[in-house]
Amino acid sequence: MRELIQRFHKTPLIVFWESTKACPLACRHCRADAITKPLPGELTTGEGMRLLEQVASFGDPKPLLVITGGDPLMRLDLFQLVDYANSLGIPVSLAPAVSKNLNEETLRAIRDSGVRSISISLDGASPETHDELRGVVGSFRETVSAIKKAVEIGLPTQVNTVVWKKSTPELPEVVYLLKNLGVKIWEVFFLIVTGRAREELDITPIEYEAVVQFLVDVSRYGFQVRTVEAPFYRRAKLERQERQFDHPLYATLVERLREKLGPPQRGIDPTIIPTRDGFGIIFVAYDGTVYPSGFLPYPLGNVKKGNLVEIYREHPLLLKMRSGEFEGRCGVCKYRDVCGGSRARAYAYFKNPLAEDPACVYNP
Repeated sequence: MRELIQRFHKTPLIVFWESTKACPLACRHCRADAITKPLPGELTTGEGMRLLEQVASFGDPKPLLVITGGDPLMRLDLFQLVDYANSLGIPVSLAPAVSKNLNEETLRAIRDSGVRSISISLDGASPETHDELRGVVGSFRETVSAIKKAVEIGLPTQVNTVVWKKSTPELPEVVYLLKNLGVKIWEVFFLIVTGRAREELDITPIEYEAVVQFLVDVSRYGFQVRTVEAPFYRRAKLERQERQFDHPLYATLVERLREKLGPPQRGIDPTIIPTRDGFGIIFVAYDGTVYPSGFLPYPLGNVKKGNLVEIYREHPLLLKMRSGEFEGRCGVCKYRDVCGGSRARAYAYFKNPLAEDPACVYNP
């Protein structure tokens, strides 16, 4: 892990590129406030290629480029950009929206383009829950169908799930569904009140803790579990070696998980990848503005005028965030290096990206 920490000071593990704001959906939690048509100022094909050249100039091993949106399938030059990234040796992943654009023909084109993987969002185990968040009736059925088809044709597929009030009780059923679909990688997103996300969708800090502790148990069933804006999941994994967590929500979730999948098949996944906003992660918006992450709207520069490598390595805020110059509990926590708290949530609550993470219940 120490080698990863050293690497992330110079090179991100992942560069997210919000290639467009355009999207056919209207999700209630949308970070991007996506709209139906591209906004003025969106990076052109030429500007997108120059961005890819900047990503490549981080050196080897090159960061993974995740092309997201909005819906990247709304860009007519998407596969041209993927081809150029391939020629530069940049591994590419796509995060398409589930819409009429994402049919079997498109999935096969994505697979054949050299894209390493795709991520598809499934935000509940029932049509009522998923469709309510996504704002489109029938989205759940189409999403399950898209995941199933992607897996069938051999396109590596990761499923993303937002933890919100209505999806939380259904998480064991989501795991069961993913198991039946043959999905191995589950990325669990925790809400940040930004974009269209609103506080009434969110759960409480102790419920956050119950969910991340539940995810520790999920990792014992052969899933590679990742979290977004909940880096304290890593602390939960390490703490489990010392004590068992006790909370009614956690007990209920684990009981239903075992009812669905039986007893755990292995030990806790020991993998710790210590990324957080601005540390191993960097985000480029539709217009070239660079942010620490897609959920932390603190502008650091713009790739149209500046260089992504220089911004990542030299921006004063990123240097402070990477050196762990945090305030409050995060600043004195022994898990500061492996966790560090959500900088995006700190900014959303306190307008200070170096403040403590208000969703973490751990007291150093």
